[in-house]
Amino acid sequence: MKRRDALKTLGIGALAATAGCLGGFEQQSAWRDPPLVDDRPAAVYLPAVTEGMKMYGKTTAGPYGVALTYSYPHRFWTAAGSDLGKTVVEADDSIHLMASLWDAETGTVLPLDAGVSIEILRDGDLVSEEVAYPMLSQQMGMHYGSNYVLDGEGDYEARVHVGGTSLSRTGSFAGRFESAETATFEFAFDTDDLYDVELRRLGDEAGSRGAVPAMEMMGVPTGKAPAVSDLPGRHLGRRTSADALFDAFVVDDGSRFGVDGAYLYVSARTPHNEFVLPMMGVRATLERDGTTTLDGARLARTLDPDLSYHYGTGVEAVESGDALTLSVDVPPQVARHDGYETAFMAFEPMRFEV
Repeated sequence: MKRRDALKTLGIGALAATAGCLGGFEQQSAWRDPPLVDDRPAAVYLPAVTEGMKMYGKTTAGPYGVALTYSYPHRFWTAAGSDLGKTVVEADDSIHLMASLWDAETGTVLPLDAGVSIEILRDGDLVSEEVAYPMLSQQMGMHYGSNYVLDGEGDYEARVHVGGTSLSRTGSFAGRFESAETATFEFAFDTDDLYDVELRRLGDEAGSRGAVPAMEMMGVPTGKAPAVSDLPGRHLGRRTSADALFDAFVVDDGSRFGVDGAYLYVSARTPHNEFVLPMMGVRATLERDGTTTLDGARLARTLDPDLSYHYGTGVEAVESGDALTLSVDVPPQVARHDGYETAFMAFEPMRFEV
C-alpha cells in the first residue's frame, strides 16, 4: 500500500503502527493541532513534530532567485515588537505556502524589510492573497510563508510579489534590490501530494535543547550565516544572549563599507544550524580608558555579499583594551516555526573585551 493510500484509508494515527512515523494522530489533527512540547525551554529546542516540504518550482525575477514550496497548513508564531503571538490553523486553510528568496548572482538569502506577498489565482480569478511572513524554520531556515485557502483541487497560478528594500547595502549589493519584482508559478493542488509530505514525531528527545538539521533544499539556499573564519576583519569574540549567537568584528579600513575609519559589525545567528537572525534592533557602546567613544549607537541592518545579513556602523577605531557592549532592544521581527518560538526574545547585554 502506498503511503498516501494508507493515510486516506487508515488515518495518520493508524499509519504510525505500520510506518513508525507518528502516533496518536487523526488524519486532520496531524497538522491542525499537533502536539506541543510541555515546559519548553527559553531556547531553541527539538519540537514534538517535524514536517517535510515539497517544491512547486523555482525561477528568477529581476535580481532575485525565488522558490515556491508547500507543506501542510500548520501553526506558527509571529513577533510584534516584544510580543509573540500564535497563529493557529483555520478550518478552511488548505496549504502552507513558502517562498524562499535569494540573490541570483551570489546565492545570499535576502531577508528584506519591504515584504513579500503571495497572490493565488484560478482561471484568472483571485482565490487568495496574503502577506507572507518572514519566517525561521529549523529545517528550511529563512523564508516567507503563511497558510492559504484554496478552492479545491486543480490548477492554480501563484504570483510571489517581492518589494524593493531600504536596507543598507554594501559591496556589490550597493544600489541593488530596489525595484519590486514578481515571480509566477503554475501549480496543481492535489491532496494526495499533500498527504505524501513527511510528518515525523520525535518522541522522548522532543523538548531537549537542539535543532533538527536543515534539509537539503534542491539547490535553494537556507540562509546559513558565513563561517566565522570566512568573515573579514578582527574577530572580537562570540557571546550568547537569548540563545542567539553574536560574533563581533572590526575591519580597520572601512572604506569598502562606505565609512571613514573602521567598520564595526555583528553577525547574529541561531545556534546549531547557524541561520542568520535578521530584523533586530542592535545597539553598541564602545569605551576606552573610561571614555565612551560610541554611545548606544544603532547598528544598521545591512546586506553584503561577503558578510551576508549583518548589523554594522562606522567608528573612528577599535583598539586593544577597548570594551564593547552590545544590547538588543528589538528582538528579531520574524515569525517562527515550532522549536524557535521560545528563543530570541529576552536579551541580556553582552560585553566584549578587545
